[in-house]
Amino acid sequence: MTVFKTGIGQDSHRILEEAEGRPLVLAGLTLEAGFALEGNSDSDVVLHAVTNALSGISGKPVLGPVADGLCRAGVKDSRAYLAIALGDVWDMGYRITHVSIALECQKPRLIRHFPAMRSKLEGLMKLPPGCVAFTATSGEGLTAFGQGLGVQAFAVVSAMDAKLFTLMA
Repeated sequence: MTVFKTGIGQDSHRILEEAEGRPLVLAGLTLEAGFALEGNSDSDVVLHAVTNALSGISGKPVLGPVADGLCRAGVKDSRAYLAIALGDVWDMGYRITHVSIALECQKPRLIRHFPAMRSKLEGLMKLPPGCVAFTATSGEGLTAFGQGLGVQAFAVVSAMDAKLFTLMA
């Protein structure tokens, strides 16, 4: 068994200006923004990017076949997809040690939400405080995300063999 593993994930969704009651959800939190993100699920780009990074560790894709089936069954909460991907990593005998998320968007301005987003994601992933970090950029308006047309997230997840993790704790 490999002692350390790292997964990288990405997701992006277009901004839906005429959201008609649909909330903006990032990192499992509902944010007041006056718009939402387009998609079949709640379109939480943060949880989708983290889910993809976890799939990069386990080798078991969740977004796509599994999440699409859940969406068709009415499960649109991205926390369910995250839980499946996290379970896959745990079942392999790994424990998450750190999660880093980079967001690109012109709106909303996110830095004031980082403490709540960090706390929420640590809770969802059963991580101690200090194991999740967020950064954000507008990319100087060079991409559609920096021009206010969508939100993009990248996530890097680090994991360690649970036996070694326990010895070091």
